[in-house]
Amino acid sequence: MRTAGKIIIRTLIVIVSAIALTLAGTTVGNAIASSREAAQIIPYGESVTVDGKQMNVLVRGDHEQTVVLLPGFGTAAPGIDFEPLIAELEDSYRVVVIEPFGSGLSDDTDVPRTSDNYVREVHAALSELGITRYALAAHSISGVYSLVYANAYPDEVTAFIGIDSSVPTQPGADDALPVGMLRGMKTLGLLRQLDAAGPDPLEGLPYSVEQREQNRILTLRNGITNAFVSEAELTGQNFADAAGLRFPADLPVRLIVAEGDDGEVAGWQTLHEEQAAQVTNGAVQLLPGDHYLHHQQAPAVAAAISAVLG
Repeated sequence: MRTAGKIIIRTLIVIVSAIALTLAGTTVGNAIASSREAAQIIPYGESVTVDGKQMNVLVRGDHEQTVVLLPGFGTAAPGIDFEPLIAELEDSYRVVVIEPFGSGLSDDTDVPRTSDNYVREVHAALSELGITRYALAAHSISGVYSLVYANAYPDEVTAFIGIDSSVPTQPGADDALPVGMLRGMKTLGLLRQLDAAGPDPLEGLPYSVEQREQNRILTLRNGITNAFVSEAELTGQNFADAAGLRFPADLPVRLIVAEGDDGEVAGWQTLHEEQAAQVTNGAVQLLPGDHYLHHQQAPAVAAAISAVLG
């Protein structure tokens, strides 16, 4: 028995040592790769100063009407993510993509990611650009932020277009993400290993090879920022705080809903129909596809935006 016990202990020591050496290797490898990739980032857009930090914004098209695109939660590089939709819109509108703090080429922040802070920062960025009249087109969680935004600045927002946008009362909004574990995995280089083993989410979509590579680099850099962690922790509260809000009654609202998402979130289509019914000029438009309609259905999304704005 003593001999067997010693063998088990020695085996465990070997296994633990092997795991420790592996994690040490992935940690060092991740640090080296991150440093190398930082030098490979190709700048895009322009920086504006918000609260003493630099927020990156991308402006394309030179036209009278402005469409401001707001990204979903965890979008690593909004300026790249929205590219197919930007390409469809820029011949008719001035298109502005905001990269919130902690995403894209913007600085990270320790300021809590409450809806009020998010809205105030986006408004400050637009003010720095001298933009005072615009439609909001928001993907996913930014639908909730836009609801707060439209009530805070009703004289500036000309319309709202939701791109499979979140609704404050949707089920599962308060589900917690394991952000502590994710942060540890990033430090240990395990997220990099998972990225290398998985498929490119932009493969087969209308992105160039360069855009896909830049998105990969920024995904690894921005995967678990301070802003990401705070936003994840405050999501439930942000949704709850917006539950009693409605878009201004006279605001044109078009909610573009992915048909495939009704199986993912119970009552997804009904929730949007109820929200659209709260305004005088509200409508729901169904499109085939999943949550990222602006990847797969950019021409149809752009056409829906044009139908609202003219």
